[in-house]
Amino acid sequence: MHLSNIRLDSPITMSVVIAVTLLAIIAIPLFWERWKRKLLWRTVTILCAVVSIVVTTGLAGNLIGGFFPTLGSLLGTGAYAANTIDAETSANGENLEVVREVGAAHAKEGKGTVAHMKVTGRRTKLTRDVTVYLPPQHFEPAYRNLRFPVIEWIPNYPSGPEVVTDGYKLPEHLDAAIAKRVLPPVVVIMPDPTGVPKIGHDTECVDEVDGTANDTYLTADLREWALQKLGVSADRKAWTFAGWSSGGYCAMNLVTRHPQWYGQAVSVSGYDRAQMDAETENLYKGRQDVDDANNVGITVRLHPSPVDILAIWGENEKFESAAAELIRAGVRPPVRFSSWRVPDAGHNMNTFKSQIPEILTWIGAHTTPPATAGRQVETTGGVQPWPLPRSGAAGGLTDADQ
Repeated sequence: MHLSNIRLDSPITMSVVIAVTLLAIIAIPLFWERWKRKLLWRTVTILCAVVSIVVTTGLAGNLIGGFFPTLGSLLGTGAYAANTIDAETSANGENLEVVREVGAAHAKEGKGTVAHMKVTGRRTKLTRDVTVYLPPQHFEPAYRNLRFPVIEWIPNYPSGPEVVTDGYKLPEHLDAAIAKRVLPPVVVIMPDPTGVPKIGHDTECVDEVDGTANDTYLTADLREWALQKLGVSADRKAWTFAGWSSGGYCAMNLVTRHPQWYGQAVSVSGYDRAQMDAETENLYKGRQDVDDANNVGITVRLHPSPVDILAIWGENEKFESAAAELIRAGVRPPVRFSSWRVPDAGHNMNTFKSQIPEILTWIGAHTTPPATAGRQVETTGGVQPWPLPRSGAAGGLTDADQ
């Protein structure tokens, strides 16, 4: 059985773990005087009880917060597994046509189609999991010559695309929003922002100094690939970033670093700069210029561009709300920054999931609708890139080649 098939959000799993914990606790007084090697087995039973209590507490918190639906999503396993994938395609989606039959059947029911593939970036040569949602209209003859807007949905660390489809239930929300016409038909790209290994490898979606070009893969590489393979719009206003927690930071950071390609970003429980902790690598290696160039509050002040940013946080998220206010304080026109607070909410996935319908409505009001292929000539709307410092990341974007 794959680790992604072991549910952490199941009441059955929770019940089993609680039962084991109670047995471990009961075993301490029950066998305390019965062990022949008392020191050894007393120590073992106490340790088992302590570990069981810790696991039970963690699972309870995960069940309440909705952080990780499976053991695989928690550990960030290299093998990909998700319950809501309709089709598995070859590398880079070369045989994406295999989804047409199932997509046409889904379209008759008003449902989109979800496909998974490995995508290798032309610039960075990074290969990572990418899941794509194709709207029902993608398979309808009336839309054949249209180019769809795009949402790039960044999973939180250490999650991957399977959390977006299985945990957030995003395809279901997309189907509903498109059916209600609060969101135009969109293609949604759900990439793995981290790669493997995940544990201890939180990249925060940045081009690491002399390291991995995570930003470039998520922006230049995936955008170029999507334009070639998915038939999407090249209009910068047709491209939106969205994400929760670290994914929210990634969304705001990437849209402000590359305004010539992206028009808007939605962050739920995101922050203003990469968080350095035990899980984060030494991303900048002392380079303050690269650090500052990935600080959203600094970017909106020194390099303002016509982007729309929506920041959402729970009223119990003091750190995230403070980060949002730092960004707001730095905003200079033509940046447009808006925000809202979720009552009685903290930093957990349930906060995010409760906001998805409103997020999609906001995106629908800011993104462009599907357009004819003839409008592909103008891509930036006259918005120019600003000079990114050279990070030394392999294949990474610089001020000279955007």
